[in-house]
Amino acid sequence: MAGLEDADDRDLMARHVAGDPDAFGEIFRRHRDRLWAVAVRTTGDRELAADAVQDGFVNAFRRAGSYRGDAAVSTWLHRIVVNACIDRLRRERDVLRRAGDAAELDIADLHDRHGEAETGLDVRAALARLPEHQRLALVLVDMHGMPVSQAAATLGVAEGTIKSRCARGREALAQLLGAVREPGASL
Repeated sequence: MAGLEDADDRDLMARHVAGDPDAFGEIFRRHRDRLWAVAVRTTGDRELAADAVQDGFVNAFRRAGSYRGDAAVSTWLHRIVVNACIDRLRRERDVLRRAGDAAELDIADLHDRHGEAETGLDVRAALARLPEHQRLALVLVDMHGMPVSQAAATLGVAEGTIKSRCARGREALAQLLGAVREPGASL
């Protein structure tokens, strides 16, 4: 039997379901950073993202037996974490209203990269104003470089739906960000 580091994700899932106490830890190690990034961009809030990632991994650990192998383990995990983000956002709708509040954002070197920080705040605030389905599609495809097919599997929709959500989301973002660039305009 191959060591944990050499095993592929599907083998690790099978080993976890069979009772290997270390297999899921290896899955967590491999995917935590990417899923954390997805959660932060999806929620716009670091604490909410941390809670969602924790919820997602706990759910994945408990429901590992329901993994059928139809999709990659990473796609299955993305779907669980994105759903955990959606659940958290629904419970705390006011997080989206606060997304543009600089006091709640953790931005490194604000003084050294003022323009970059302002742009980041503008984009984050604009993303928060998009409908949830467009925001999720854009975060997965444009910000994380996920292929459309994988984003569709993660969100449980057709590829064409992801493409249209991304197109509409990009158009809406362009309008929102264009309004920010006009003198006296704000999100």
